[in-house]
Amino acid sequence: MSVPGPDRDAGLQPERTRLAWRRTTLASSVVAVLALRQALRGSGSSTEIAGAAVIVLIWLVFLWVAHRRIRELATGRPRGLAPRSALAVVVCTVALAVFAMAVIL
Repeated sequence: MSVPGPDRDAGLQPERTRLAWRRTTLASSVVAVLALRQALRGSGSSTEIAGAAVIVLIWLVFLWVAHRRIRELATGRPRGLAPRSALAVVVCTVALAVFAMAVIL
């Protein structure tokens, strides 16, 4: 079996990956809105407002990374995801999950 060369046709893979990033961004937005709703459901204490601010910050970082990746995938020959971007996405996802557990418990 031959190894693909530098002139390899990527086909529709970048398009599928770009659409997957869009779906993930939409899902993250829904989770952030639901978390904000839950965080601000109480009396409006400073803790709740700080929690809401953290949620918004996490969501904005995720949107920034996702938008950069979506734009990059629109080019003819996209590069791989940078390690810093991958780490940012993982941290945002884990932070939202930890926040969700803190709100539930």
